[in-house]
Amino acid sequence: MKIFNTRLSTLSDTQKAQLVEQYQADDYLLLDFDTRQHSRFRAITVSGEAVGVDLPRTGVLKGNDVLINAAGELMQVIAKPQAVTKVTADDDFLLMKGAYHLGNRHVPLMFDHSFDQGNAGYALYFENDHVLAQMLENLGLHIESTSVPFEPETGAYQTGQGHSHGHAHFHAHSHSDSHSHKKSHSHDESHSHGHHHSHSHHDAPVGRSNDG
Repeated sequence: MKIFNTRLSTLSDTQKAQLVEQYQADDYLLLDFDTRQHSRFRAITVSGEAVGVDLPRTGVLKGNDVLINAAGELMQVIAKPQAVTKVTADDDFLLMKGAYHLGNRHVPLMFDHSFDQGNAGYALYFENDHVLAQMLENLGLHIESTSVPFEPETGAYQTGQGHSHGHAHFHAHSHSDSHSHKKSHSHDESHSHGHHHSHSHHDAPVGRSNDG
């Protein structure tokens, strides 16, 4: 089994061309957020090949990160669309209040800023939790279920883990539904209703890669 143990920060033109070929052959990893938080795991490529990932504990894998093994072989990671809750509001101030209350509960959040018919719109996304959804509705925010590649904020104090897209989308892979790469994770207070996102970055093997 191939083991990929290094994350590439820059790619040569040859490597970019190789990724295009691999994408066309389904030779890449489609991983959800929970899987991408681990530094060591076994996964299955879209084409069905088992591979291993064994990385230093340097943060969450991002969509379009590229890994390399000792033999110089490449493997691209694509963020898998997953069920999440989308939060919008009639005004930006109310949405900020929602972000504050979610942040106080240590909820990983993805922020989206999109334009619809020339009008700017903001939205929050978090992993489904009916208690949190009810809280936000009580505050007057709008809640809907959707499926998007979930890329939450990694934290303002982390360094070297920004979501770089210098090499992104060589495979011409189009993500729908507001694939935002702006993220925030606040750390105040404990999660009072028992839904807690400890999300360890330790060496816990997981098996959710390509299955729906």
